[in-house]
Amino acid sequence: MLRRIPLLRVAFLPALLLFARTASAQESSSASQANAATAPTKAPDAPTAALRDALFAACSQSEQSFSRFLTARNADTFAHLTPSARVALMKRFVLLNEPGKASLLPTASGRPTIQCETPAGSAELQIGGAEISDNLAFLPVEVREATDTTGASAIRVQMGLVREKSDWKLLSVGLVLLDLPALAFEWDAAEMESTERAAIDGLKKIGEAIESYRRAYSRLPESLAKLGPPARGAAASLDAAGLLEVDLASGMRSGYKFRYVISGGNSLGAPAKYEVAATPETYGRTGRRSFFRDTNGGLHGADRQGAVGNEVDPHVE
Repeated sequence: MLRRIPLLRVAFLPALLLFARTASAQESSSASQANAATAPTKAPDAPTAALRDALFAACSQSEQSFSRFLTARNADTFAHLTPSARVALMKRFVLLNEPGKASLLPTASGRPTIQCETPAGSAELQIGGAEISDNLAFLPVEVREATDTTGASAIRVQMGLVREKSDWKLLSVGLVLLDLPALAFEWDAAEMESTERAAIDGLKKIGEAIESYRRAYSRLPESLAKLGPPARGAAASLDAAGLLEVDLASGMRSGYKFRYVISGGNSLGAPAKYEVAATPETYGRTGRRSFFRDTNGGLHGADRQGAVGNEVDPHVE
């Protein structure tokens, strides 16, 4: 289903902000080539071609292609966003949750109309006529559900493009200028809440997996890697217990790094204990708090400026 998102909210801006790319005489994808027989024969102007290619990239969620439609300054910021943030921008661009297959639809008006088809639903995006003046171009875009014949679901926005070193790049959405560096801080802050929550959940899963390993093999695993999945067709073993997903077993998930340390037993035969820590991969962008699972299973969290936490930090649930 096409997701309705208010046009003027910052959360929607990234989706519709990234429409521009170099004007190219070649089709940017095999999908557009496959539809050449039914597409209008008149070649689109350069800004329209750039916008059309950007829609194809957003539909397929191709980060590499998508970044080419941004000015140099915005492309640099886009490259440093977290992977989930980059995907979220492209999702909102076509208002669909999954990567799709894009194709050009024939229209009586001759205006480029792209259909983005996913397993969960399809959207149609029509580009209106460009108003071009020197190095600026403005194009209307309409996004609607593919099954909508009345326009009830349609969302309309005016896109501005600027020519940068002969290539057309996005300048604005409506009257709002695109400035990804300025918006990145707000996006990071919004995403950090979910990445920090994921880090806490990761510590819990690691603790449960270690205890399951101890019960099964009467010892602690030597590393997180020992908790990972076995090779295809192989049975679980000491070296691949199948108790954690690949990312957690490698010590990385959702922008956090995980560290596992065995503290050892004592001469009286006390069982070995362990600690697990989670620290932001990029402090201030993927998270601010560091999290710590103490030897008794208690969870702690605090802003350690990216350093490892300890048991004196406040408890978290």
